[in-house]
Amino acid sequence: MDRRTFLTAAGTGAAALSLGAVSAPSAGAAPLGRTPDPQLLHWFRDTYRSIEAMTTGLGLAVDKIDVSGPGGPVQSRQTSPTNIGCGLWSTVAAAGLGVISDATMRRRLELTVRSVEKLERHHGFWLNWYDAHDGSVLTQWPGTGDPVRPFLSSVDNAWLVTGLRIAADAAPALRPRIARILADADWSYYYTPYDPADPVAGPGQLRGGFWTDTEEPTGHHYGALNTEPRMASYLGIADGSLPADHYWHLLRTMVPGNGQEQEPQGSYVAMDGIRVWQGHYTHRGRRIVPTWGGSMFEALMVPLFVPEPEWSPQSWGRTHQRYVRGQIEHGMKEAEYGYWGFSPANIPEGGYQEYGVDALGMQVDGYASNTDRTYTTDGAPLPPASAFTNGVVTPHASFLALPYAPAEAMANLRALDRDFGAYHDGYGFRDSVNVSTGRVSDYLLALDQGMIAAALAQALRPGLLQQPFRTGGFRSRVRPLLAKERFSI
Repeated sequence: MDRRTFLTAAGTGAAALSLGAVSAPSAGAAPLGRTPDPQLLHWFRDTYRSIEAMTTGLGLAVDKIDVSGPGGPVQSRQTSPTNIGCGLWSTVAAAGLGVISDATMRRRLELTVRSVEKLERHHGFWLNWYDAHDGSVLTQWPGTGDPVRPFLSSVDNAWLVTGLRIAADAAPALRPRIARILADADWSYYYTPYDPADPVAGPGQLRGGFWTDTEEPTGHHYGALNTEPRMASYLGIADGSLPADHYWHLLRTMVPGNGQEQEPQGSYVAMDGIRVWQGHYTHRGRRIVPTWGGSMFEALMVPLFVPEPEWSPQSWGRTHQRYVRGQIEHGMKEAEYGYWGFSPANIPEGGYQEYGVDALGMQVDGYASNTDRTYTTDGAPLPPASAFTNGVVTPHASFLALPYAPAEAMANLRALDRDFGAYHDGYGFRDSVNVSTGRVSDYLLALDQGMIAAALAQALRPGLLQQPFRTGGFRSRVRPLLAKERFSI
């Protein structure tokens, strides 16, 4: 199953985008003159150099770079909407932190926007894979020649729209062009309205996407609330292309009696007239709202941009904090790796895999913390630590945890560098480490470096990348929903 898939069969349950100028600083903005943490700033500088090394002459960030050879980084051919979005917000962060000049930022953003304008689109959205070097749609996978079927992903498009909104906020001259680009990006294209007579067929949720060669949708919707596709939900609610009640049709857990990682506790409550199952899991004595697979980025990528802990401190803020604690304790106490932080990443020996803490996700046998996939079963004794062979820790997970466990995140990152050489002097942290064998990844991935850049920007200058998501429809439509949220935790 795809790392973002949520089968609704397992459960029962286009306004114009405003890009107007905002002059007031965000509520979380750092005081002027605050001295930045030198370690974090050093890490950001090198991380942004990796983004620069990933960026082609078209201003598009490639999917990854290989830093194993002596001749400098080798770029991949492919890029995706997510990769491009990562490049955009990383460039804005670099200017906001003084790593590049405002003039350089504007020039780089304009180049990327110009290329984005030319990329082939369908229904106002971008396909999943392009050649980053000439902008063409990929029809064969680089290196293998395997066919690539054209696909419009709701979640991947959300990250490009996120990057474009941040670029528009940072570069006023680009706002009209970006507004024109986004005018046709109507999230209702992905939306299946709620049907109370048949909530499986009509769940009030977003499709994973559509194949454009046949206009065939995916067989699943994104039903789990605490996963990264909620960024698409927020964007659609904010711009009015999705109804607000869509938020209440997303699942905190599946309802009792459905196959999932843990039989949930909780109760039904009425939220804005919608009957909502406010379920929770209990992990190591703490109540949480699980993600789908148990990975860090599912839970904590979205709040890099949308201030969920601030707008919903007793619900979103609390579950984020406990989720991080669960990841730390899995790595340090359950698996006894001596390190922690599990999220989809490059397999150090090659390839890509979803990593996470199985017990923190709804999916039965979800994302394991090791390449060998050692799973846990609720109610059964934990496997012994010796069973967790080939554990894989990815640095971006620690950066996502910075707001919730700063001292432990910093210590974990320093240990990964000290003990394994996980830090590339000049490009930042390599993508992953097999903490059982010491093998370190040869790659840096745009998605993971983009999360690191955004997390460092938030730590060094709080609110820097959040301004577009604190105003307009986010303030008037999304914030009230989060303020009403009452997780049963």
